[in-house]
Amino acid sequence: MLQSLVYVLEALVLLGGQSSVFDVQVVVRTVDAEKRVLVVTAGQQDRRLRVPAGAKVLDAAGRELVEGLKAKGLREGARITIISGLKGNRPVIQAIRLGWKGVPFTAADSGQQDTSSLLPLTDLGEGEYKGFPGGLYPDGANTRPAAHEAAGVALAGRVQPLDAWGESDLDGKIVLLGIGFSNAMQAFDGLMQVARADQELNPQVVLVNGAAGGMAASLIQDPNDRRTGAKYWATVDDRLRTVEVTRAQVQVVWIKETDLAPHAGGFPRYIETLLMELKNIVQILPARFPNLKLAYFSSRTYGGWAIRPSGGDPGNSEPFSYESGFAVKWLIELQLQGDLALNFDPLKGPVQAPWLSWAAYLWTNGSNPRNDGVFFVYGDFSDKDHMHESPAGQQKVGNLLLEFFKADRTTRPWFVRPKAPGASQ
Repeated sequence: MLQSLVYVLEALVLLGGQSSVFDVQVVVRTVDAEKRVLVVTAGQQDRRLRVPAGAKVLDAAGRELVEGLKAKGLREGARITIISGLKGNRPVIQAIRLGWKGVPFTAADSGQQDTSSLLPLTDLGEGEYKGFPGGLYPDGANTRPAAHEAAGVALAGRVQPLDAWGESDLDGKIVLLGIGFSNAMQAFDGLMQVARADQELNPQVVLVNGAAGGMAASLIQDPNDRRTGAKYWATVDDRLRTVEVTRAQVQVVWIKETDLAPHAGGFPRYIETLLMELKNIVQILPARFPNLKLAYFSSRTYGGWAIRPSGGDPGNSEPFSYESGFAVKWLIELQLQGDLALNFDPLKGPVQAPWLSWAAYLWTNGSNPRNDGVFFVYGDFSDKDHMHESPAGQQKVGNLLLEFFKADRTTRPWFVRPKAPGASQ
């Protein structure tokens, strides 16, 4: 039978004399966050500990973890310190701190990868990662170059409701199509969920989730391959038909993509491979969606808590999730540099791709807030693999995307409900 840790704490009170605050160093066996119960090993015995609702969970430096008992550090085998005080003559648990006094606590202790050296591209700016500058756009900037911004605003002004044949129609639809793999499918679902309750959304905008599980960039870059590419793009067509819209009504796409073996060849080689696959994908779009004008990208969310299969592929854990952002950055920069294979301006030659831009940048270093305040917690990812988002994580990503589409100068004109004539701006 498990012995209550309260008895251990009471014994320490007797031994501790007049001390009103005392620590017990234990090792975690199991955690039930819902019932607020820990089973720990103390004094060579397993003991059951019920944690009061007011008790805080702290990291090794004493900072409160917003995840509480769902913090990644509270896992089997982790060393933790129970901090208790007296209420009357009874011990009361005040806090749980990761690590033991005098014993360093590392990211490995919590099952989290050490990502302390990674800075979000938006925070990296003109700084470099392995010799490559940060920022979403050239010169470490997070805003589009003026000429590209102006071109995007002009194209946004041409987005209008269309009928099934792509002709202007006051009662028509504006389709925003999501493209990508499972994480993209989750993110776009998150956008659809939060947009559904937003009264400012233009009712003629139709959100269509064309992303599908497992469909990495390498698998969808050729719609005529008679294999995965053909299957994926046929699925996209099915998704459009399901909500009674057509290819001709697709005017905007959002893309989030990755590769199944992102580490192959090392950085930056495998990112250059992903870059070329993304380039192939955007070149598919103009012929498939004849009225497409704008394409927006997001890269992956944090992968530092991702579970790696024993002896298996690392998947999109870190630094692979982080580094995938460079593929998007470099693709957009190719268009900015005038790559004719990505030309979107009919005055400069055949249109080979839509106008390209970042949407919401989703990566942040776990629970460490970016400069703009965005962060993720352990509970934002699924219990299955800690790589795909949980319902809470989907909603968080959905809100980030919704904020972008409602606010950006190239999206707000068509995404938000038009003002009634004479209404105040």
